[in-house]
Amino acid sequence: MVQRVKRAFKYRFYPTDEQAAELSRTFGCVRLVYNKALEERTRAWYGEQRRISYVQSSAALTRWKKTEELAFLTEVSSVPLQQALRHLQVAFGNFFAKRAKYPRYKGRKKTRASAEYTRSAFAWRDGELTLAKMTEPLNIRWSRPLPEGARPTTVTVSRDSAGRWFVSVLIEDTPTSAPATMDAVGIDAGITSLVTLSTGEKIANPRHERRDRARLTRAQRELSRKAKGSTNREKARRRVAKVHARIADRRRDFLHKLSTRLVRENQTVVIEDLTVRNLLKNGRLARAISDAAWTELRMMLEYKCAWYGRDLVVIDRWFPSSKLCGNCGTVREKLPLNVREWTCECGTVHDRDVNAARNILAAGLAVSACGDGVRPQREYPRTGQSSVKQEPQRATAGIPRLWAREAVNRTAPPRPGT
Repeated sequence: MVQRVKRAFKYRFYPTDEQAAELSRTFGCVRLVYNKALEERTRAWYGEQRRISYVQSSAALTRWKKTEELAFLTEVSSVPLQQALRHLQVAFGNFFAKRAKYPRYKGRKKTRASAEYTRSAFAWRDGELTLAKMTEPLNIRWSRPLPEGARPTTVTVSRDSAGRWFVSVLIEDTPTSAPATMDAVGIDAGITSLVTLSTGEKIANPRHERRDRARLTRAQRELSRKAKGSTNREKARRRVAKVHARIADRRRDFLHKLSTRLVRENQTVVIEDLTVRNLLKNGRLARAISDAAWTELRMMLEYKCAWYGRDLVVIDRWFPSSKLCGNCGTVREKLPLNVREWTCECGTVHDRDVNAARNILAAGLAVSACGDGVRPQREYPRTGQSSVKQEPQRATAGIPRLWAREAVNRTAPPRPGT
């Protein structure tokens, strides 16, 4: 069955002075409405234990516009203001469902300035986009074409900290499935090598932040010397933001190319469920882990596999992919990070990352074949001790061992008693 999905196409544009002024006013009004509605909801919740709905917030917005103090809200399009209230409603829904923290106020400098327009607030004619309250279309750089016959449903205009203007066009599209293939790949994420594939290929980590670290340090040093509130400080802040934007753009471009290649070449992609938030607590590796952007790579793999009819298998974070011998099934008790190559009891010499990628692939194929989750047996019910510590493991803990062996075409001796 062909599935329609929503896809966003982001382009850079260059507004005229009048358009920039209008959008800046809109950004300010959106921020004010969001913060004021959040303040009202917070007062009602903590003061009266009462929830305020979107309908009540919308009615309050109408009253605000009629006051002399906030009459300027009528000078901008009403649609972005209503969308700000909807976004706040979603934020509170996530909070009450315990999917997110309590909503925060939008800052004037720290928050990306943006405004969302629905169909009633923009015109789309002959490939030109004109927003409400504007007489001229936006000067957009169409770096890639929209799908044929596509009509935008939502348009989001934003300005980043470097002063660049972007427009994101949301459309409904039917992605074309990629040609079928029988190949599968296991991916082990790392720092020296960004990813190691089960084929033995290692893709080096570009380390975009480290390559521009000297430039970033110099720009930040110049910023620290400027007087607060001065024009020169704002210029210096803009230079720092441009360096950060350059790093982020290059990283995103590399990850897009890598994820697209992996999805096109393989029918099944197997990755680990890494807890990047916990890994960032390591002070020595936090900067390198952030630069690697494993979470962003996983996100790209997830939606691209869904678009192009591929299978993405995520195995449990506790699966001992590095410690497990892919030849005999023995699990080492300890394997420090500085050990990049190790020899198993059976005499097999393993490259740490390649062995981990192959074990990840085997576990993922076992899940696909058996439909079961990959979760290690944390402890025995009677002793309460870890199964890894009680005896040498002769199988991947917690997964069907027969399927795992067949997945990598290996034969391992059976575990006693099985």
